[in-house]
Amino acid sequence: MFRLLLGLVLALSVAPTFAAVKGEETTYRAGDTVLKGYLAYDDAVQGKHPGVLVIHDWWGHGDFVRDRARALAALGYTALAVDMYGNGKQVEHPDDAGKLSGTVRGNLPVMKARFNAARDVLGKHGTVDAKRIAAIGYSFGGSTVLEMARQGVDIAGVVNFYGDLTTQHPASKGGIKAKILVLNAAEDAMIPPEQVSTFKQEMAAAKADYKFVDYPGTKHLFSRPDADALAKKYNLPVAYDAEADRKSWAEMKAFFTRIFR
Repeated sequence: MFRLLLGLVLALSVAPTFAAVKGEETTYRAGDTVLKGYLAYDDAVQGKHPGVLVIHDWWGHGDFVRDRARALAALGYTALAVDMYGNGKQVEHPDDAGKLSGTVRGNLPVMKARFNAARDVLGKHGTVDAKRIAAIGYSFGGSTVLEMARQGVDIAGVVNFYGDLTTQHPASKGGIKAKILVLNAAEDAMIPPEQVSTFKQEMAAAKADYKFVDYPGTKHLFSRPDADALAKKYNLPVAYDAEADRKSWAEMKAFFTRIFR
């Protein structure tokens, strides 16, 4: 049922069709950890084109990021839905999700190794121009791509959809290579105004090329069609917002046009 709902919402708000899109399961490694991702691309698109990493929220690698990868493929990109937990792991309870995401967020070398492993897989795909790769992430994934930008990872740009803005490793002046787009839920109980203020100060001090967009009246997980069901089931301060979903996707598309021109 969720898969049907998600596909319908994406068809209406994100991408017009996935008809020509091909999907491939892909297994790769970071050290001893087996990672299971999903590659999506349109094999009718000629030549090499930009690639986009898509990083899951704290629930793990599932249908949501796979469908976002397919939506990106429908736009002409090759997208890799990344596995940051290992073995394509998914969880259902917030407590388990918090433990898994915290384990990765609390270990920067692990986070970086798994991100770089995914970037290498994407860059080696026959459809991809390895010099033009970006990354997007949702919630935990958004904080991940932002952390990688802070670390100076060689990537064209990152898009953070309602991800945590805090860090234990603030960016150094001139250390950020990637352009940054943050798409924030203005009423996000998990990202208070003081966190936003501190982030903007950090970006200014680092001389980062960044854009911050607030969506008034929106809550955490505004892009997930099942957010309202999750809110009810687990008493979470999250909610889907179709308008913010459409607008944030359009903002991301404009950002990619700029960085990949």
